Amino acid sequence: MTEIRVKICGLKRPEEMQAVAAAGARYAGLVFFPKSPRYVSIAEARDLALSAPVGLAKVALVVDAEDALLDAILAEVPLDMLQLHGRESVQRVAEVRARYGLPVMKAVGVASEADLPALLDYGKVADQILVDAKAPKGAVLPGGNGLAFDWRLIAGRRWPCPWMLAGGLTPENVAQAVRMTGARQVDVSSGVESAPGVKDPARIAAFLRAVTDAEEAAAVPRL
Repeated sequence: MTEIRVKICGLKRPEEMQAVAAAGARYAGLVFFPKSPRYVSIAEARDLALSAPVGLAKVALVVDAEDALLDAILAEVPLDMLQLHGRESVQRVAEVRARYGLPVMKAVGVASEADLPALLDYGKVADQILVDAKAPKGAVLPGGNGLAFDWRLIAGRRWPCPWMLAGGLTPENVAQAVRMTGARQVDVSSGVESAPGVKDPARIAAFLRAVTDAEEAAAVPRL
């Protein structure tokens, strides 16, 4: 049996967590970035994480977080992975991974060929890399902007660790993205929302169906 793993990011409500699990996603993302419409407090995140069914990996998205914030989050919220979505250096990624003993995913923005070497650099120290669309200059959010990049830039490429495709994915285009890139993991946030920060269960289910269809068509090997 083949499998493409799906991460739904930016959950805010227990019913969203249940919808994500019911649809068959493997990762649920919780955003600890106050400027995001998907932001949750530590108390809210704790309740959400505790409501997650067994087997659904809970991922904390942070942006240039200092140890004090990470300490506070991890003291209260049962998590399975940390996602570093800011301008963290390679050294900082390695430090976080060593300090907390959790798998670390580093998001790397891509807009052109010039951005690709960073994927190799971070791939040497992170457990996973999130290949995302680079945020436009002046953007408030480092991700979750609903923007895609030219998937041909990474078609057929591999890095030292597993990777996940993000950036502007929707139920309508995820199959094409998988075909073009060979991605075995995909991440979506705004693409399954009815409004900023409001997940739509129907679009979540449609996204998972599209991934399954793409998986069956491409016979993507197990990660």
